[in-house]
Amino acid sequence: MLEKGIKAPSFSLPDKDGNIRTLEEFKGKRVILYFYSKDNTAGCTKQACGFGELYPQFTEKGAEVIGISKDSIASHKRFAEKYSLPFILLSDTELETIKAYDVWAEKKMYGKTTMGVVRTTYIIDKDGNIEAVFGKVKAADNPKQMLEAIE
Repeated sequence: MLEKGIKAPSFSLPDKDGNIRTLEEFKGKRVILYFYSKDNTAGCTKQACGFGELYPQFTEKGAEVIGISKDSIASHKRFAEKYSLPFILLSDTELETIKAYDVWAEKKMYGKTTMGVVRTTYIIDKDGNIEAVFGKVKAADNPKQMLEAIE
């Protein structure tokens, strides 16, 4: 994971509609940048739906929510439509941003070691610096935890 206080790595990734989005376009806003494993899995769906439910409260506080996974644009589009997700989902199929934010790591599941995304959330301040880092977050609790963190 990256450390609090450093400049957040820039990114240029497609959203669910194929539009390229960059971190720089959110300058002047706080960004809740969360990394998750896969669309339509139990934990990731709970986390995304939680952010969706609380999204109006994030925007009231001047914050933007952005989710990043290695899923395709088409997968993100289906996921967002299925659960009416109002925030931005970005596709990082090449793992460039996922690796830049140091959330690609070895994971053990059922005794097998694989590489994957470690569920992590960063709060990026209005100037593009990392304000806070939350590693190995609990999917269901993460949205509320982030809302409380930006109070």
